[in-house]
Amino acid sequence: MPAASRSSSLLLLLLLSAPAMLTSLRMPLPPRMGRELLGRELLGRELSGRATSGRSLAKLCRPLTRLHSSSPPSPTLYDPLVSEPKWQSYWASHATFATPARASSSPKPKKYILDMFPYPSGAGLHVGHPEGYTATDVMARHYRQRGFDVLHPMGWDSFGLPAEQHAINTGTHPKVTTQKNIGTFKRQLRELGFSYDWGREVATTDEQYVRWTQFIFVQLFKRGLAGQADTPVNWCPALGTVLANEEVIDGLSERGDHPVVRTPLRQWILRIPEYADRLAEGLDGLDWPQGTKSSQRQWIGKSTGTNVAFPVPGLGTSIEAFTTRADTLMGVTYVTLAPEHPLVSSITAAGQRELVDAYVRASASRSDLDRTAAKEKTGVFTGSYCEHPLTGEKIPVWVGDYVLGSYGSGAVMAVPAHDARDFEFAGKFGLEVRRVVDAPEGTDPEEAAVPYTKPGVAVASTAEFDGLATEDAKAAVSAALAAKDLGGPKVQYKLRDWVFSRQRYWGEPIPIYFPVTCGPGVDPRTAPASDYSIDYGTPIPVDEAELPLTLPDMEDFAPGDDPAGCLARAKDWRFFQKGGEWFARETNTMPQWAGSCWYYLRFMDPTNDKEGWSLEADKAWGPVDLYVGGAEHAVLHLLYARFWHHVLYDIGLTTHPEPFKKLVHQGMILGSDNEKMSKSRGNVVNPDDIVRDTGADSLRLYEMFMGPLEAVKPWQTSQVQGVVRFMKRTWAVTDRTVSAPSPPPAASEETEVMLHQTMKKVTQDIENMSFNTAISALMVLTNHLTSLPEPASKDVMEKFAIMLSPFAPHLAEEMWESLGHSETLAYEPWVTWDDSKLVQTSVVMGVQINGKTKGEINISKEEEDEQVALGLAMEQEKVRLIVGDKKVVRVIYKPGRILNLIVK
Repeated sequence: MPAASRSSSLLLLLLLSAPAMLTSLRMPLPPRMGRELLGRELLGRELSGRATSGRSLAKLCRPLTRLHSSSPPSPTLYDPLVSEPKWQSYWASHATFATPARASSSPKPKKYILDMFPYPSGAGLHVGHPEGYTATDVMARHYRQRGFDVLHPMGWDSFGLPAEQHAINTGTHPKVTTQKNIGTFKRQLRELGFSYDWGREVATTDEQYVRWTQFIFVQLFKRGLAGQADTPVNWCPALGTVLANEEVIDGLSERGDHPVVRTPLRQWILRIPEYADRLAEGLDGLDWPQGTKSSQRQWIGKSTGTNVAFPVPGLGTSIEAFTTRADTLMGVTYVTLAPEHPLVSSITAAGQRELVDAYVRASASRSDLDRTAAKEKTGVFTGSYCEHPLTGEKIPVWVGDYVLGSYGSGAVMAVPAHDARDFEFAGKFGLEVRRVVDAPEGTDPEEAAVPYTKPGVAVASTAEFDGLATEDAKAAVSAALAAKDLGGPKVQYKLRDWVFSRQRYWGEPIPIYFPVTCGPGVDPRTAPASDYSIDYGTPIPVDEAELPLTLPDMEDFAPGDDPAGCLARAKDWRFFQKGGEWFARETNTMPQWAGSCWYYLRFMDPTNDKEGWSLEADKAWGPVDLYVGGAEHAVLHLLYARFWHHVLYDIGLTTHPEPFKKLVHQGMILGSDNEKMSKSRGNVVNPDDIVRDTGADSLRLYEMFMGPLEAVKPWQTSQVQGVVRFMKRTWAVTDRTVSAPSPPPAASEETEVMLHQTMKKVTQDIENMSFNTAISALMVLTNHLTSLPEPASKDVMEKFAIMLSPFAPHLAEEMWESLGHSETLAYEPWVTWDDSKLVQTSVVMGVQINGKTKGEINISKEEEDEQVALGLAMEQEKVRLIVGDKKVVRVIYKPGRILNLIVK
C-alpha cells in the first residue's frame, strides 16, 4: 500500500476510534467530533441515499450499537446527533419494522395504522406535517409492544397539478421532480425515526399502481357508474384544465390568478349519487369526529320534498323545481333559473335577449362558490312567464346566478315571504311578497315577520289548504300536484356527479378509447381533423390484460387552449389501429383523487402483480383501524374513498363495508405569529433545523406535548428546550442507575406507587391519544427519580424506557442498551400495572423536636395510634439521644403528616 494511503487509512482509523476511546475514558465527545465524525453526515448517508452500501454502514455502526454495553455512559455523552442516526441505521439494517406475515386466521390481534397519503411537494416538510405522523407512530410502536401485528406503511400521492406546473415552468419532466421530492420527503421522515415499513412503499405514479387504478375505473365503467356528460365546469385556458369550485376565487384560478370561464365540456363523471343513501347511512357505525360526519351528511344533502312543474306556454315544456316547503306553493311570485339552465335561451323574449345574454356571459366567469357566497343578489328578467301549476296564474321568469345549475333542477320557485334569499332578491327588484304561512299564536312579532321560514299554518292558499299545519299542507299540496301530473313527492340529494376528467398531462390516463371514422387511406395521426371524426358516443374500455395504459413521453406539457388537453397533441399515442380499424384514446386524465381513493388497499399487498390486492390480504389486515389526517379532507377525499370502497365491496373485492374504522384529525400547527405556515408569510419552520439542533426526539416530544392532538397550536421554537431538559434529566437518571458501583436497592414504596400510577396513566392516555398528558406523567416521574438520594433500580428504568419509547424512540433505545440489553426494545412487552400498588400504604414522616426535624419514621398512612408513632420515633437513635431524660410535655401527631415532640 502506498505510504500516502497508509497514512490516510491510519488517520481515518484514529478519527473513527477517537469517540470510542474518549467514551471508554468517560470523557465527553468534543462537539465538532460528535457532530461531524459520528453525526448525520457520516452515519446518515444510507438514510439519504448518498452512501456506501447498507452492509458497510452496518459495519461502521456495529461498535457504536454496543457503545454503552462495556462502559456506562455519562449524561454529557448523550448526543442525539450521534445516537439518532445510529438507531435509524440499526432499524433499517435489521428491518425492525417490517410488517409480519399474516393470514386471516391468525390468532394475534392486528392494527392497521395509516397516515393520509402525502403529496411530495418540492418544499419538503414543515414542522406542522410531522404532528399526525408522530401520532400514528406513537400508536404503531405502542401496539407492537402490546403484541399486535402492526401494518404501518407510507407512500406518495405523486400525480397532480403542482408537479405539472413546475415541469411547464422549468422544462423538467414531472417524473424527475416528483422522484426528487419523494427523496426529500423520505429522508425527512426517516430522520424523524418513524417506524414505517418502507418495504411496502408505493407511489400513485408507479406503473403497477396505475394499472390497478385503471382496473378499478374499468369496473366502475362496466357497472354504469362511470360515464360521459356535457357538464358545466370551471375551465381555465391558461392552466388547460378544469378546476374545482374551491380553486376559483373571484373568477380567477387560485393557482396563478388566471381567468376562469364557466362552460360545458365533455367530461367523464362518476355517478356517486347512486350511493348517496349508503354513504350517509354508513357513517353511523364509524368512530369518526362528529363534525366530519356532519359535514359528509350535509355534502350528501338528502332532502325529502316535492317536485313542482311550472308549464311554459308556447314551448310545450315545463320548468321543474324542487322544494322542501310545498306548503308555500301559493306564495310563489316569480321563478328563477340558473344562468346555465338549458331553457334560458329558448324562454328569453326578444326584447330581453341582449340583457340576458350579457348576464349569462358574466356569470360564466364566476365559480359556484363565488355565486352562492355573494352578499348582493343579481339577476335579470327574461321577459317571459310560466304558469302556476295549481292556479294557472302567470309567473314571471328571471335569471339569477344565486341559483346553481349543478344543484337540483337549476330552477327555484321563489317564495320571498318565506325564504331569505328570495326575499332579498324580491326586495332588490321590486317583486311581490305574498305571505301564505302564519306563525303559531304567541310567536314574538319580530320572529313572525317576513321572511318567516319556520313551520306554521297555511293562509291565503285557497280553501283547500287554508288552516292546515305545515306538514299537513305539504302532503296535501304534493297530492294535488300528483293528481294533475305536475309534480309530487321526491327525494333529492345535494351530492352531484363527480367530475372525473382533468385536461392535463400528469395524471392516470383514462383507459377508454373510441371508434374513429375516416376514409380509405386516411391516417388520423397525420390528417387534418376535418378528414376524420371520433365517435365519443361509443366508449370502449381498454382490455384489463392490456393495462396499464401509460402516458406518452412528451417534451411539451403546456396545456394550450384545447379542452381535449395536451395529450391530444401526442397523435402517435392517441390514434392506433386494431383489426384494421382506427381508434382514438381518451385524452383526459384522472384527477389526483383517483390514486388516493384506494391506496390503503394496495398497502396490504403491494407486490401482488396478479391483482391490486388479494382477498386474503384484505381479510387479514382490513379495515384501517386508525386513520389520521387533516380536517380539510373531511368531505372530498374521505367521501370519494368511501364511494370507491362501497363499489369494491359490492363487486366482492373487499369483505369490509367501510374502509376506515377510526378517524382522527390532528390540529393545525400555526406559525409563531398564530397564522397558517406559508412561505409568503415567512413563518415556516423546517423540521431539518430542529433535528439538526436538538434531535428528532425533541421534535417528536414537543409536537406531542404542545397540547391535545386535535387542537390548533402555535409553534414556539424556544419551547423545544423544555423537552430537551426533560430528555437530559431522563438520561441523567439512567446514568445514575448504570453507573452505580453496586446494584441500586429495590424501589421504595413511594417510587413503586408512582411507577404503577405512571404506567396506568401513560397506557390509558396513549390508548385515548392524549399524548400531552402521557408525556407530562413521564416528566413527573423523572422529577421524582431525580430527587431520590439513591439511584433508581434497573427494573424502574427499564419500565421507564418502554413507556418513553413510543414518543422518543432513539433515547429509549439508548437507555435500553445502557441498561444491558443487546436487542431493540421495539417488541419488548408493554408495561403492566398492579392495581394494588396504585395507592401508597405507608409514608415517611418527619419527627420534630420542638418544631425542628431531627429524624423520620416509616409508618402506615392510616395509623391513628399516637403511641405507635411515638414508639417508632423513640427507636431513632438521634431522637432518643436528644430527648434523653427530658420531659415530653406535649405530643402533636397528625397521621401521615407530622409528629412533633415538645420537650422541656
